[in-house]
Amino acid sequence: MMGSIRSVFFRQWENKLAVNDVSLDVEAGEILGLLGANGAGKTTLVKILAGIIHPSSGEVSVLGQDPWRRKNEFRRNIALVMGQKAQLWWDLPAADCFLLLREIYQIPRPEYRESLDFLAEKLDVTDLLTTQIRRLSLGERMKMELIATLLHRPQVVFLDEPTIGLD
Repeated sequence: MMGSIRSVFFRQWENKLAVNDVSLDVEAGEILGLLGANGAGKTTLVKILAGIIHPSSGEVSVLGQDPWRRKNEFRRNIALVMGQKAQLWWDLPAADCFLLLREIYQIPRPEYRESLDFLAEKLDVTDLLTTQIRRLSLGERMKMELIATLLHRPQVVFLDEPTIGLD
């Protein structure tokens, strides 16, 4: 035998400055957009604000809470759409995905029905609610992702490339 390799693993860590000395305040009702070149740190900042990753230094407060502690109260009051990530179940119809989210967020039936009907009508996808997510076009899937995000009426919505595939 000339050689053999089994279960080899190599990881090289690289320190990269993704967000540097960012400070901002956003008041209730304000809309903030982050613009910048690819790799500028927009997605990293959104992930920090949503509590997905912890900043190396500094302080973050969203709705008066530390996002990375991921308390239930915080999670119920925020929503995140990432154009490159899906929150819906691929093999289920959109309506079933929304029912699961209703249970997860403990949305009362009347509020759930009102929100779903309103959002589906506004996004013109009512006829697609019984269609499996995998059978929807990218634009239709993104509309369903937006419905899933807004269904529980969050106080804060983080959007990262939410218009991918939309007309």
